[in-house]
Amino acid sequence: MVKWRILLTKQALKDLNKLRSSGLSKKAKNLVDLLETNPYTNPPAYEKLVGNLNGMYSRRINIQHRLVYMVNEEEHTVKVLSMWTHYEF
Repeated sequence: MVKWRILLTKQALKDLNKLRSSGLSKKAKNLVDLLETNPYTNPPAYEKLVGNLNGMYSRRINIQHRLVYMVNEEEHTVKVLSMWTHYEF
C-alpha cells in the first residue's frame, strides 16, 4: 500500500509544540500516522467540514482539540492545517 505524504503547515508545527506540553502529542501522532496510511479510514471518525472550511476534514484529538486537514488526491498528500483548539483559522 502506498503511503500518503504528510505536510505540516507552520501553524500545525506550532500546535504540535502545544500538544507536547499538554501531553496530547502521542494521540496526535497516532492520528497523523493513520492519515499517512489512509486519510479516509474509519474509525476513528472524521468530519467533513462545511461553509468556509469546505474541503477540509477534522478528527478529534480530545474533547477540545481537533486535527484539521485537507486531502489532495492528485498529489497523494495530506496537509495538516492545525491541531489545536476547535477550528480557529
